[in-house]
Amino acid sequence: MAYRIPNQHPLDLNQRVAVGVAIPFSAAGVFRSTYTTTDQIKSNIINYILTNTGERVLNPTFGANLRAQLFEQITPNTLSALEIKLTNDLKRYFPSVRVDQLTLSPIYEENAIQLVLVYSVLNNATETITITL
Repeated sequence: MAYRIPNQHPLDLNQRVAVGVAIPFSAAGVFRSTYTTTDQIKSNIINYILTNTGERVLNPTFGANLRAQLFEQITPNTLSALEIKLTNDLKRYFPSVRVDQLTLSPIYEENAIQLVLVYSVLNNATETITITL
């Protein structure tokens, strides 16, 4: 009888070794370790979304630059163009991530943008990130 071995990243084999640091930094000791690659990829995507372009010293093109959009006029055209840019950038910087849905919604009363990202990593279960800027 055939047995299917589940997809597992080699870094996930040792469950006692941390892969990285989780974002946001809200643990009691400030830093909370992640022990799976899917949790670390989620933290990396949040880091990408919250980073402005030009903020990284050796990688000035890295970042979603969403905070710069808060002071621009929020229209459906600018949000759809930003959705396309974010989808392409996520494919470029995170090749193992499959974006299922990316939605940017304006919150006019607060002059904010809400980002909802539904994605999956290496055929694992889908995860959702919701950020309001």
